[in-house]
Amino acid sequence: MRCAPPGNALSLTLTHLDLEDSEDCTNDALQISVDNRTVYNLCGRMSYEELQSSVNPSLLSSVSGCLSLSFNSDYSNSERHNGFRAFYTVQDVDECAHEDNGCNHFCSNYIGGYRCFCRHGYRLQTDTRTCTAMCTEDLSGSLQGMVSSPGWPGSYAADAQCSYTLSVEDGVQLVLEFNGEFDVEEEDGVCKDSLLIKTPNQDFGPFCGKDPPASPILTGSHQVQIVFNSDSSGSNAGFRLIYTSREKTCPNQVTPNSQVTPKLPRYQKSQKVTVQCNTGFFHNQDVAEVPHIIDNVTYTSWCGRTGTWSPVYSCEVVECGEPDIQENQWPLDILNMTKTQYQGAIHLQCKSKYYNLEGEERYICDHHGEWRSEAGQTDFPKCVPVCGRTEKELISFGRIIGGTQAEHEQIPWQLRIVQHRAGAALINDKWAITAAHVFNQLKENPRILGGGIDLKQRKTMINLNVEKYYIHPKYLPQEENYDNDIALIKLKTRAPLSSSLLPVCLPAKTDAAAMEGQWGTISGWGATKNNDMAGRSMDLLYANVEIYSSGKCSQTPLHKDKQVPLVFTDNMFCAGDRGKDSCKGDSGGPLVVPPLGPAVSKDKKPYQLYGIVSWGEECGDLGYYTKVDKYLDWIKETMEKESSSAQ
Repeated sequence: MRCAPPGNALSLTLTHLDLEDSEDCTNDALQISVDNRTVYNLCGRMSYEELQSSVNPSLLSSVSGCLSLSFNSDYSNSERHNGFRAFYTVQDVDECAHEDNGCNHFCSNYIGGYRCFCRHGYRLQTDTRTCTAMCTEDLSGSLQGMVSSPGWPGSYAADAQCSYTLSVEDGVQLVLEFNGEFDVEEEDGVCKDSLLIKTPNQDFGPFCGKDPPASPILTGSHQVQIVFNSDSSGSNAGFRLIYTSREKTCPNQVTPNSQVTPKLPRYQKSQKVTVQCNTGFFHNQDVAEVPHIIDNVTYTSWCGRTGTWSPVYSCEVVECGEPDIQENQWPLDILNMTKTQYQGAIHLQCKSKYYNLEGEERYICDHHGEWRSEAGQTDFPKCVPVCGRTEKELISFGRIIGGTQAEHEQIPWQLRIVQHRAGAALINDKWAITAAHVFNQLKENPRILGGGIDLKQRKTMINLNVEKYYIHPKYLPQEENYDNDIALIKLKTRAPLSSSLLPVCLPAKTDAAAMEGQWGTISGWGATKNNDMAGRSMDLLYANVEIYSSGKCSQTPLHKDKQVPLVFTDNMFCAGDRGKDSCKGDSGGPLVVPPLGPAVSKDKKPYQLYGIVSWGEECGDLGYYTKVDKYLDWIKETMEKESSSAQ
C-alpha cells in the first residue's frame, strides 16, 4: 500500500499482465484497491494497449488517498507465466479546477495546495477564502462631507463590509441627508444588503430598497458610525449622503413613561420643560431633598448644550404589592393574579363551597397603589358562610314530642350544649345563638357539639370550643320571666363547615301579623314526653308547628309553683300544633322558617332562624319562643365589637 502526501494523488500504470487464467480468477490473481475500495481482480493475459484503455484510467487515488496491490498464486500452473509489472507516480492536484474551492475572486494552484487572491480594492478575510471591499474609513474631525457606497455612482461591490466613522466636538450634532439615487438590494421586503446609522444613544435603520430614508436625519449625537453590508449577489447602485453639523438639540422625551410641557419636536439649549409621569408611574425621589421635583409625578428639566436633559428622574411604575389578605378573612383566596403593578388584576374566590363571596371578585391595581374593584371599593370582599341551606331536604313531616328522627345533614345548624342538655343554633362559622336562661346556673364556658344527630355516637360529633358567651343585657333571671331570653356564643376557632355543619340564616325584620298562621320547624334532643327528662331522645327529632297570633299567646298559663301568670311580651311568640311542641332539653334550640320538608324548587328561600325555644308550662301545648328579629341590632353590634377588638 502507498498513500499520497497532502495536496497530491497517486497514479498507478500497469505495463504487463500475464497470469494463469481461471474462472473468477480463483487460482492466480492481482487485486488492486483505490482508497480502500477494490476496483479490479485481474488474471489472464492483457496487452499494454488493453491495459491503457480499460484498466489504468481508473487507477488514480483521491487527494492524500491510497493505492493497494495484492498478488496471489497457487501451485497448479500447467505452464509458466511472466506475472505483472506496474509503476506508480505522485501527482499534484489542481484544486482550483474544483468549483467548491471557496475562492470568490481568484484561485492560484501550487504543488501540494492552492491560494485565494482578491481583486484590487478588496481584502482577503481571515477565512482565506472570502474577499471583502476595503471601505472602512475614519472621517473624524470633519464638520461636513460625503459618504457613499463603494463603486458609486456605479454598482456597489459585492461582499462589502463598510464602516465610516464621523466624529465632531460634543457641543454639536451630525445631520445626515441623502443625495441622489438610493438603491440597496432587498427581496420580498427583507434587506439582503443594508445601511445602518448608529449613534451611542440610538440606531437609524437598517435601510434598503429604492426609497431613500426621510431626511434630514438629526442624529442628536456628535458621534456617528455608518455601516454598509452587501452579499455576493446583486448589481444595485447603492447610496450617497451628505453630512453636516449644527448645534445639538434635545429630544421630545426626557424619560420613558412621561410627558413634557410644552410639547415640541426638538428643544434648543437652555429651554425648560415640565416633566409629568404618565398615570400609574411616579418619581421615587424625596420631594423635600430634590428642589426640581414639584410633586411625586412632576418635575422641571432643562436642555443642555450636549443635547441631554438635566435633571432626569425615572418614572417608576406604581406597585400595589401582594394583596394583604388577613387571617380573619379566611377562606378568601386569590384565584389568579396577572401582576402586582399598575393595571395588574387579581381574581378572588372562597376556598370552600360552604362560603359565598360577598362583594366583587375582580380588583385592579390603581395609580394610587391600591387594589380597587370596578365599583371603586378598596376593602376586599368577605367570605360569608352559606346559611339556611341543607344538602339533603327532609322527605316527611315529624314531631319532637311524638316526633320523627332527623336524617344526617338535614338540620346541620343544630348544636348541643352538653352541660345543660340544651340546644343552640350555628349562625356563622364563629358564632352560635341560644336562650339566655340556659346559662342561669352555668359557671364556666359550655361544651358544644355539632355535626351529628345521634348522641350515642357523640365521639364522632364535632367539638366546638367556646371562647365567651354574651347574655342580653336586659335579660333579668331574678324576675323569673323570659323576656329578652337570648344569648350569643363566640367560638375560639372557626367551625369546620361541611354538609353536616352549616349555619342557619338570621331573619329579616318581620311584621308579627304577617307571621301568624305560618309554619316553622323546631328540633332538639329534648324530652319526648311531658316533662319526662328521663325520656330525653338520643336522636335529633324535629316537628313542624304553627305560629299563633299574639292574642292566643297572651292567654298565658299560671306559673306552676307560684300560681302567678308568666309574662308574655312583644319579644316573644308562641307556636304549636295539637300535641306537637318543644319540651325540656330543647331550650335554646332553633325554630326555622320555612318549615323543613320536601323541596319545592331551587329558588326556595333559605331557612331563617325566626325563634329560639324559650319556655312553656306543659309540653305538647303551646311553646313560647324568643323572637329573633327583635334582636338583630344587638346581635350585629355584639359580633362586630368582638371582631374589631380581636384584630
